[in-house]
Amino acid sequence: MQAVILVGGEGTRLRPLTSRQPKPVITLVDRPFLVYMLEWLRGHGVDDVILSCGFEPTKVRAALGDGSALGLRLRYVVEPEPRGTAGALKFAEDLLGDRFLMLNGDVLTDVDVTAQLRQHEATGATGTLGLVDVDDPSAYGLVLLGDDNAVTGFLEKPGPEELVGVDRYLISAGIYVLERSVLDLIAPDRNVSIEREVWPRLVGAGLYGAPAEHAYWMDIGTPERYLQGTFDILEGNVRTGVAERLGVGYLAVDADVRADGRIVPPAVVAAGCSIGTDAHVGSLVVLGPGVTVGPGARVERAVVLDGATIGAGCEITDCIIAPGARIESGAVVRGGAVIGDDVRVGPGNVLAHGIRVFPGTELPDGAIKF
Repeated sequence: MQAVILVGGEGTRLRPLTSRQPKPVITLVDRPFLVYMLEWLRGHGVDDVILSCGFEPTKVRAALGDGSALGLRLRYVVEPEPRGTAGALKFAEDLLGDRFLMLNGDVLTDVDVTAQLRQHEATGATGTLGLVDVDDPSAYGLVLLGDDNAVTGFLEKPGPEELVGVDRYLISAGIYVLERSVLDLIAPDRNVSIEREVWPRLVGAGLYGAPAEHAYWMDIGTPERYLQGTFDILEGNVRTGVAERLGVGYLAVDADVRADGRIVPPAVVAAGCSIGTDAHVGSLVVLGPGVTVGPGARVERAVVLDGATIGAGCEITDCIIAPGARIESGAVVRGGAVIGDDVRVGPGNVLAHGIRVFPGTELPDGAIKF
């Protein structure tokens, strides 16, 4: 089975995490983010994946290679300029077969794609949209279905008056099964939205929806969702390969970790980490390779990535610390803060309320108490 994954965006909502790395290859727990999608697809019989790239394609290719390490074939196409969701698909046309999956590369999920493929085959559909339920539909576009799961229409960010009679709030999961004939509906060499320009033309002409049952789905597009996705992986709320590493104790600590403090599961502590006396790490913590946590520091509900240093007595809670950052003694980082690569946060700083500090910044002692 073949799949096209759209990974062309710049990941602006995730900055500063994506200031130096494209979103598909930023680390999520212990592997590049896109690897979760590739492993999931491989489990559903996908063996040929085309990555439609735009931003920093060389870094994506360097991180993921030809796919052989993941048990599939990876090929890359690079848009000459942004062409929208349908335009990106059209640009990959020469590599596509008679039937393929198309996916939004921002998604962490364990949706049963095999069931979606079965439904597509059974209905003789031209396109089948993977759908997931939401509790609050006001921020999404709803997909409306008939009794046979044929798509009957769409509601874009509906208000309460538009929801009368709608008994299930279904949104697109960014997972599509498509026949090659869909490509004939896309004009070449221009920016085309598949959601706005292609799906409406297929209503009543072979477009179906496949509601997912008991599935996890999240768009990892903001720091808040990145953190929540991390916690869900650690807790096993989404089925991933990390669960095997964590085991029944929900704890993965590499053999060479020096831990003189306490580690509370669920947590992942990578190779080369050092945890000082009376330090507290966990629960819901990821420490990347080579992280140092100083004596008496407390790290909870947080991600601290490769080579970062947490000084003595620091409080690190509900936040993300990017590679190479230095949080010096007694500083506090909490409340959704995101600290970029190679940032220095001096003693006495208090960073909270979702503040973002971009790569290379130096904050002198006591500069911010936010």
